[in-house]
Amino acid sequence: MAELLKMINISKSFPGVKALSDVSLTVKAGTVHALMGENGAGKSTLMKCLFGVYEKDSGQILIDGKEVNFKSSKDALLNGVAMVHQELNQALKLTVAENIWLGRFPKAYRFSPFVSRAEMRRRTAALFERLNVKINPDTLTEKLSVSQRQMVEIAKAVSYNARIIVFDEPTSSLTEDEAERLFSIIEMLKKEGCAIIYISHKMAEILRICDEVTVMRDGKHIATRPASDITVEEIIRLMVGRELDNRYPEREFKPGEIFFRAEGLACEYASLKEASFSLREGEILGVAGLDGSGRTELLSAIFGLFRLRSGELFLDGERIYNRSPREAIKNGFAMLTEERRASGIFGILDIIDNTTISSMKKFGLGPFISKRRLSDATDSYIKRMRIKTASRNTKIRSLSGGNQQKVILSRWLLTEPRVLLLDEPTRGIDVGAKYEIYTLLYELAKSKKGIIVVSSEMPELIGICDRIIVMSGGRIAGEVDAKSTTQDEIMALAAKYV
Repeated sequence: MAELLKMINISKSFPGVKALSDVSLTVKAGTVHALMGENGAGKSTLMKCLFGVYEKDSGQILIDGKEVNFKSSKDALLNGVAMVHQELNQALKLTVAENIWLGRFPKAYRFSPFVSRAEMRRRTAALFERLNVKINPDTLTEKLSVSQRQMVEIAKAVSYNARIIVFDEPTSSLTEDEAERLFSIIEMLKKEGCAIIYISHKMAEILRICDEVTVMRDGKHIATRPASDITVEEIIRLMVGRELDNRYPEREFKPGEIFFRAEGLACEYASLKEASFSLREGEILGVAGLDGSGRTELLSAIFGLFRLRSGELFLDGERIYNRSPREAIKNGFAMLTEERRASGIFGILDIIDNTTISSMKKFGLGPFISKRRLSDATDSYIKRMRIKTASRNTKIRSLSGGNQQKVILSRWLLTEPRVLLLDEPTRGIDVGAKYEIYTLLYELAKSKKGIIVVSSEMPELIGICDRIIVMSGGRIAGEVDAKSTTQDEIMALAAKYV
């Protein structure tokens, strides 16, 4: 197969950080090439150099043997290179069709100043039929679930008829059925001669759909191997630079007494219909279920993001009212949301501000804020969470997704919560960083905090939780012991009220 893309000795530096050091990558037409590495290894930076988001410091990029230097993402798209970013960046007030054709709306006729909405809908419907995507083109994007929005972004990339497509963690928010649909789309693109670059931390996916695997570490190329000749254990060793024998830390303590209860929770404008459960001191409680089952709504209701139609919350035997996030924080709750970019980070602010923004009262010095205390607290969490950054003053948007997640976790830990609500806490995070977060959760549980974890990865829930409640159709369909349950048992409960 012909070499469609060659990236030769690409280097890129940011203030205080050498992000890429002489990295080379070759991708053949009609193949899927996996790009793997820990968060901060340089994978996304390398692809942004290809896509025109960043200007490389040195090196060459060749497509079909001809050197290219894209000055913008629009330039890349017009030259057959598309990228599906991990963090969604869509115009939520526009329709699905408008998002797909944004910047290239079909005109009523050739030189018309007017957009042909009928033609735009027709093209979108034809694209969705080709890709087997079941979404109404006229739906407002803000009305879609995260997984549906991800499918729209994938369809948009395909609509450019690109010859090179980069997928950055494309299944991180997809349901199992949607992931299978994506794999079918990728197979179709392969047959059409496209070169696919696939970034993912999901090992099973990589070995299933990829032809070659390139591993990066600390901004350097480590190895490229045929996917058929490499194992999960070898990929992990190449990624982290050491053996990682256990995916989950050893648990050495047992939960205590029940200290938090939710009874009959139902929301006015969400899919949560009825949910009752309890939480023990030092317990990690998992929440499983299919997309749309009410998992996120359950956490949002507890944290005061959604108004309750009915139900009660009890902490230490006394009824409490979390009518807003502010009140929930005051009552000892913290919530890490599903979407880092949309509702987690403050992208234009630095790490100090993102870490301390929920705990400003702690850093008061009379009527003023102590910058020294802010800095000391931030530095402490950078060290504790092993956040890869040049300094505390780095803009959070320049960090990798995994390091952004660590900053958000640091923010909530500074509030000293008693109940920590985590919605997909390891989404888009590499295996080494996951282990660090699991270890942190165990430390928090050992200090008698209660932790509720929503995750789409059933092995993760089984590996780190004490109990798992399974949501189905807005209700709790059942409860299982994490140490003795199986994925089949969880799936059977998840389908109970569908």
